[in-house]
Amino acid sequence: MAIRKVGVIGAGTMGQGIAEMLAANGLDVYLNEDTPERLQNGIQAIEHGLDRQIEKWALTQSEKKLIMNRIHPVERFSAIPECDIVIETVTENMERKREVFAQLDKLCEPDVILASNTSTLSLTEIAGFTSHPERVIGMHFVYPVIKTNLVEIVRGLKTSESTFSRTKHFVEAVIHKKSVMVFESPGFVTTRLICLYINEAMHVLQEGVASADDIDSAMRIGYSFQYGPFEMADRFGLDSILAALEQMFREYGEVKYRPSTILKKMVRAGHLGVKSGIGFFNYDKDGIRI
Repeated sequence: MAIRKVGVIGAGTMGQGIAEMLAANGLDVYLNEDTPERLQNGIQAIEHGLDRQIEKWALTQSEKKLIMNRIHPVERFSAIPECDIVIETVTENMERKREVFAQLDKLCEPDVILASNTSTLSLTEIAGFTSHPERVIGMHFVYPVIKTNLVEIVRGLKTSESTFSRTKHFVEAVIHKKSVMVFESPGFVTTRLICLYINEAMHVLQEGVASADDIDSAMRIGYSFQYGPFEMADRFGLDSILAALEQMFREYGEVKYRPSTILKKMVRAGHLGVKSGIGFFNYDKDGIRI
């Protein structure tokens, strides 16, 4: 079955990136959020990001218009049943995901793939909220979605071979990204490894071994990372890093996943990184480091 219409539930940072990427690949995207205000903010953020690309000569006005015309904001799930696949990108909270998937299960035909962008929660548990767990799968995109050519396809306990095959085809042939298959495990591959890397960098900072700027420079220059661990954390969102580490600490029970004290302090202070304008470094409204 050809996939032409995709539902995206959640217009936060990841939802915006996924919607833009899908539309840039010629798909009609139906973007949903809890409230009209959040939905409008998500649409404006996408448009603002496209404008920045135009300023850098990476995009034309006509290309921007085509992308925006393919993104359809929907305040209710009314248009979602028409979609061939639905990707959920709401907050990493099992109760919230339960509500979304239970509702989608009632509205969508049994052959519609229901995918979650979760990075740490159980796909098997999420699928258990539906009457067709075989069509539930994880499709974990890596931030920034537009630039990162990878998707982790995560199989839950009851994910069918058909669902996996169709999802793999969608990722590789329709949106032209590299896929890796992962069996369900908290943090999967990318989140599990990158959070440990960031957490250890925070321990090094806390011990006074080096400054955040010098640690970032050492890893960026020495090992060809695009960003060092601290700027990377700022761009992911320190609250998201904390939530992922806490979830893995609960699931694995191993000390290495225990969040560093400095990370907890930063989140409590509201210094969440790019989204708040301040984290380990300062950022302007366009997310450019000051």
